[in-house]
Amino acid sequence: MNWDDLRFLVVIGREGTLAAAARSLKVDQTTVARRLRALEDTLGAPLFERNDGRWHPTPVGARVLERSARIEEDVAGVVRLAEAGNRAVSGLVRITAVSAIIGEYLVPRLPGLYARHPDLAVELIASNDNLSVARREADIAIRLARPASGDFLIRKLADVGFGIYGAARGDLPVRPGDWVAYNQDLAHTPEMQRLEAMLGKGRVRLRSNSLRGLARAVADGIGHGILPCFMADPDPGLVRLGGPEPVLSRELWMLIHPDARPQARVAASADWLVECFTAEAACFRGSP
Repeated sequence: MNWDDLRFLVVIGREGTLAAAARSLKVDQTTVARRLRALEDTLGAPLFERNDGRWHPTPVGARVLERSARIEEDVAGVVRLAEAGNRAVSGLVRITAVSAIIGEYLVPRLPGLYARHPDLAVELIASNDNLSVARREADIAIRLARPASGDFLIRKLADVGFGIYGAARGDLPVRPGDWVAYNQDLAHTPEMQRLEAMLGKGRVRLRSNSLRGLARAVADGIGHGILPCFMADPDPGLVRLGGPEPVLSRELWMLIHPDARPQARVAASADWLVECFTAEAACFRGSP
């Protein structure tokens, strides 16, 4: 058996289509299909069946996937253990967070990290998806919820306040019942649930998965919005409505795999993140 075929199997199971798996693996779709066929021929059993445009594991495939996912994590753990012996703060560290944290907060502060560790390289992955720390898709994950499960080192970074904002310009004709909101796939977030409870007979005039886009729409008078205070308060185009206290708060957590924490580059980056968020706790909290 070619052990690398198991990696292709895991990615197909994770992505659900050959095209998405090919993009994730950075190969062409034909290669993914060929590796899957080779593994099925070796094991003598079909591992996936195609239905409604997606690839679903067969009963045998589901069991093989479970074992293969554990192998993938074990291989990632071996790499982390080997890298932990290097005490120099150098090389690449991958940090994932929602786009607002990446673009509005981390990027402007990166020069301070580079000044401290000039041999460090950073990859910032702006994503709402739960990229896996265990599979080394990211070294550090910053998430707006404490994980319910998983073998992680976790630390609370901040309380993130959200407020109701409108356009700072008083000459823009904004109806009180007009709002901007996330796309429906983010309707489960506390801020969108709060908006749903407040909406009443109002209307959502714009939906987007871009928080910066929603903030711009609020500033341009398209509607009011529930936005994170750390991003909206410094924006001269926005004004907070309804008083100085945030209307809701969410917790921001940092996740690191235990095997990655001893790596010098990960430890240095994590320490820098803690320093940044601690120093600006009031900004994130959004209350006086």
